[in-house]
Amino acid sequence: MLGAGGAGLARGLRAVTQAWLRGSRGRSVVLARAAGPPGTGDSRRRAGPGPGGRGLSLSAAAVVEAAPRPVQPYLRLMRLDKPIGTWLLYLPCTWSIGLAAEPGCFPDWYMLSLFGTGAVLMRGAGCTINDMWDRDYDKKVTRTANRPIAAGDISTFRSFVFLGGQLTLALGVLLCLNYYSVALGAASLLLVITYPLMKRVTYWPQLALGLAFNWGALLGWSAVKGSCDPSVCLPLYFSGIMWTLIYDTIYAHQDKKDDALIGLKSTALWFREDTKQWLSGFSVAMVGALSLVGVSSEQTAPYYAALAAVGAHLARQIYTLDIHRPEDCWDKFTSNRTKPGTLQDLR
Repeated sequence: MLGAGGAGLARGLRAVTQAWLRGSRGRSVVLARAAGPPGTGDSRRRAGPGPGGRGLSLSAAAVVEAAPRPVQPYLRLMRLDKPIGTWLLYLPCTWSIGLAAEPGCFPDWYMLSLFGTGAVLMRGAGCTINDMWDRDYDKKVTRTANRPIAAGDISTFRSFVFLGGQLTLALGVLLCLNYYSVALGAASLLLVITYPLMKRVTYWPQLALGLAFNWGALLGWSAVKGSCDPSVCLPLYFSGIMWTLIYDTIYAHQDKKDDALIGLKSTALWFREDTKQWLSGFSVAMVGALSLVGVSSEQTAPYYAALAAVGAHLARQIYTLDIHRPEDCWDKFTSNRTKPGTLQDLR
């Protein structure tokens, strides 16, 4: 847990995160839950002219573009060019691993690296499953029509084989953990497989996403401690679910017109003009649960200072949100990963 010396821990983790970001995508990156906002291109840092006069880019999208052409559809299928989803899957793991560390100690770097690898693989597997389920829907929406399966760049059979490869590698990562964590991690597979179907049957697919995306809040603690402490892990998991309901509802407002036309459901369509009231309730629940986590794990002042910054960020995000402007929804969505004072400060 983050006890005495928590401020140093937060600074150290923030430095690692910034270094990773600089290495993977420079100043900015194409961020998207699925395929990015309508009409959005890749914003990149240019580092001078490269071969053939092309500028060098450190963005994730540029890494995919530089890959061999036959490989690119598979990298796009796993959304390697759009890493926001990977970060949103990974961050709850880092909070849990950080909280499980001994007071005044840094989190286990091996575990952070292991879970980072697992986040890339499982997010990729989830996107592959999603695109396999949604290939007929994706063809009807301009924003998603160029996804590899919908566009015909990858056949359903090949995507299934690719999914098997991703899950095999993810299993290899999972087997590096203790037996308790192996069983706990395997239990999340049902959520990963069924989440894409939820938007067909319920207006709350964001809740299903939250259940799947925040499983790392349980798994990170058990990987370090050998089992879950319900007094810490359950409120941490709950807070992550509330966070997902916030950011994914905001994102869903970009797609609400298309979703309504093709018969898909979302919290954006359910909440409509009452969205801000619902998001405010989720924010209060999230901050309250994180406060309970702090009490249960005997946190000190730096934790609560970070929590206050999180609350302020959420309040500003909701207050300034314009659900009728897709570009504003996009900005608010990405602020959950890129703006100061977000949940990453709690690690």
